[in-house]
Amino acid sequence: MIIDKFGRQITYLRISLTPKCNLRCVYCMPPEGISTPEPDDLLTDDEILSFMRQAASLGINRVRLTGGEPLLRRSLVDLVQGISSIPGIDEVSLTTNAMLLAKYAAALAGAGLSRVNISLDTLDPEKFTRITRGGQLKKVFQGIAAAETCGLTPIKINSVIVGGLNDEEIPDLAQLTLDHHWHIRFIELMPVGNSQDWGADFPPVEQRFISVQEMKIRLSSFGLQPTESPKGNGPARNYRIPHALGTVGFISPLGEHFCNNCNRIRLTADGALRPCLLMDAEISIKDMLEDDQILTKHIIEAVAIKPGGHELSLRHYPETRLMA
Repeated sequence: MIIDKFGRQITYLRISLTPKCNLRCVYCMPPEGISTPEPDDLLTDDEILSFMRQAASLGINRVRLTGGEPLLRRSLVDLVQGISSIPGIDEVSLTTNAMLLAKYAAALAGAGLSRVNISLDTLDPEKFTRITRGGQLKKVFQGIAAAETCGLTPIKINSVIVGGLNDEEIPDLAQLTLDHHWHIRFIELMPVGNSQDWGADFPPVEQRFISVQEMKIRLSSFGLQPTESPKGNGPARNYRIPHALGTVGFISPLGEHFCNNCNRIRLTADGALRPCLLMDAEISIKDMLEDDQILTKHIIEAVAIKPGGHELSLRHYPETRLMA
């Protein structure tokens, strides 16, 4: 068991499997993409599994695979199978843009994947293609359907709300929960490497932020009722439209600070442990994976420097890595 200096038990690990993505969402990546490490600098499957065995021995029992876009990793199915078979690991989940999910959902479910989080910021096909710079909305819904068929549930749908871009769709997105066992989570735009000009027909930086308080006002006519969080819902505060099958959640790094209950650390694709997404501090473990004692020491060190909370309100933003 690992407990940080603020008394939080660290049980949750997010692993970035690749910095690459097959989309270029305006709030996440520039049109040309980002510079990525050389393949030899990324963790191999064996290195990830070696790290996971040690992390599990220290009390990590939940793992979320992220990117970039994790479905771009060719060995993903084998890696899921390897992680899910490690003693002590109770759940392996995946965050994806769903462009490739319909193709791989069955194999991933068979390998031990528990559930998926899917990014979906608009229900307008043309706007979806514009926001993602090339994505197809129909593929998202094909991926959702495949995930449901394969039992990769509960399905959580992440919507980053941006003023002047998709904020008018908050009610429409919330209504998806009426007839589906889906959990829509509205997320505030975080000021992390996305303050540049997004191009023509996109809102300027001063118009983009919509607080969760404002989002709730937009849904005031729905009679939202507080409800228990679905399994693995993390920092979302959850509500239900009366008689709806699914829930509506709000994730607010700025408007409603959620750091007090943070139980996670992160492993980057190139082998750095980050105790907090919103700070630059990290510890490289790539060259220590063959020595369990040294690896354990550095995992404990990473937890030791985990802050009590981010300092976004003080305009202290991470600079070394983008949201991607």
